[in-house]
Amino acid sequence: MKKTLFAATLLMASLGLNAQNGKWTVYDTQTSDICGNNVSALATDGGGAWVGTFNGLCRLKGTGWMDYAMFNEKLKDQSINCLMVDKKGTLWVGTDDFGVVEFDGTNWTEHDDVTRRLKMKFVKEMVVDHEGVMWIGVTLGGLISYDGDEWVKYTPDDCELLSDFILDIAVDRANRKWVTTNAGISIYNGVRWLNYTTENSGLPDNIVPAVAIDKKNVKWFGTLGGLARYDGEKWRVWTTENSPLPSNQVNDIVIDAEGLLWIGTSAGAAVFDGDKEWVVFTSKNSRIPAGNIYKVALGTGGDIWFGNDQKGLAKLSGFVLPGREPATPKVDLPTVGDAPAVAENKPSTPAARPATPATPSTPAAPAKEERFRIVPFLADGYVTIEMDSPKASVEFVNSAGKTVKSISEYTAGQKINITNIPKGMYRVIISSGRTVKKIKFNLK
Repeated sequence: MKKTLFAATLLMASLGLNAQNGKWTVYDTQTSDICGNNVSALATDGGGAWVGTFNGLCRLKGTGWMDYAMFNEKLKDQSINCLMVDKKGTLWVGTDDFGVVEFDGTNWTEHDDVTRRLKMKFVKEMVVDHEGVMWIGVTLGGLISYDGDEWVKYTPDDCELLSDFILDIAVDRANRKWVTTNAGISIYNGVRWLNYTTENSGLPDNIVPAVAIDKKNVKWFGTLGGLARYDGEKWRVWTTENSPLPSNQVNDIVIDAEGLLWIGTSAGAAVFDGDKEWVVFTSKNSRIPAGNIYKVALGTGGDIWFGNDQKGLAKLSGFVLPGREPATPKVDLPTVGDAPAVAENKPSTPAARPATPATPSTPAAPAKEERFRIVPFLADGYVTIEMDSPKASVEFVNSAGKTVKSISEYTAGQKINITNIPKGMYRVIISSGRTVKKIKFNLK
C-alpha cells in the first residue's frame, strides 16, 4: 500500500513539473476584448483564431480582437456551437436557432430555407469528407450531408443511425463517417450503417462527446466513462482509476502532427502519447482556467488552444513532451478574409540607451492600458459599455464621418438606445480622461 501511494505521489509530482513546460496566455473578459467567457467553439486558420461563445463570434488576430456578432444581420444567433474553416478558407458557423452560416472573409451567406425545412436546431459539429461533402451533426436534429447542391437528412426514423442527438463526427481513411451520439457510435460508409454501444463493444459509456482519428486510422473516443481507443479489433479504455486522466468526462480530443492526443475534460486538460506518457494541466499546476475544458484546437506553430465553458480561453505555446525533441513546424492553414485587428496592445520599442548617461534614472512603470468593451443586448435594442473609467464621452460616427448619436457624459454600464440609429457602417469613439478608443461595427 505504501509503495503504491509513493509511486502515485511521484507520478503526480512529475505531471505537475511537466505542466510548467511551455508558455501560457489567457484571455477572458477582464483581461481582453474576447466577446464572452463561455467558449463553446474554436477554429484556427492562417490569420488567427476564431472563438465562438454564447455571446457571439469573435476573432483574435495577433493581439487584437474583433467582434463579428454585434449588429451582424447575417449572424442573428449569439449562441455559437461549432466552427469550421474549410480548404477554400470559408468559415462555417453552427448556431442554436439559425442553422449554418458561411463567411468567406467578405460576404455572409445564410441558409434560412434549409434551416427551416430540415429543422437544423442546435448545430453541434461540421466536417468535410474526402469527396468534399460536408457532414453536419445537429443535436435533436440528426445527421445532414451537403454536397454543394443537395441537402440530405438522416435520422433514426429513416436509417440505422442510433440517435438524432449528434455530438461529434470524424472521417476515416475509407471515407467512412464516425458519428457519435448520446446512444453510442454510428458508422456510415455511404451505403450501410454499423453501430457500437456498451452492449456490443468495449465502449465505456454510450454518451460520446468526442471522436478523433489518428494517422494509423485508430479511432479515439471521449465518453462520459473515460477515454477509449479502437484499432478495428481491440478496445482499450483509460479512466481516472487506471491513468492520470483528469476526469472521466472527456469533452474534446484533437491529435497533433506528432500523434499526441490533446484532451479536454470536465476537470482540466491532458496531453497523451497514446501509450504511457501523460501530462495533465489544471489550474493548480498551470495557467489553464479551472474547471470544464469544453473545446481544444490546434493552431499554427504548435500552439494549442483550450476553451473553458465559463472562464475564457487559454493558449499553450512551445510545449514539448518530456523526452521528445521540439517539433513545431509552421502549419499552412487557410485564412478567412483579412479582418483588421482592434484593441491591439503592441509593446513599444525601447529607446536606445545613451552610451554614457549623466545620471542614471529609474525607468517609469508602463501605464496600464485602459480597457473598453461593448456588450450588445440586441433583442432589447440597446448596448452597454464596460470600461475602467467611471465616465467617458461616446460618439456614434457613420461612414461619411457624421456623428449620429453622442453622449457627453456616459457612465460605465449605462444602457445606450440604438433603435433609432440608421443602419450602416459605424465607429464608436469612446473618450475617457486618458484614452480614446475607436471600435468598428456594422449595423445592418
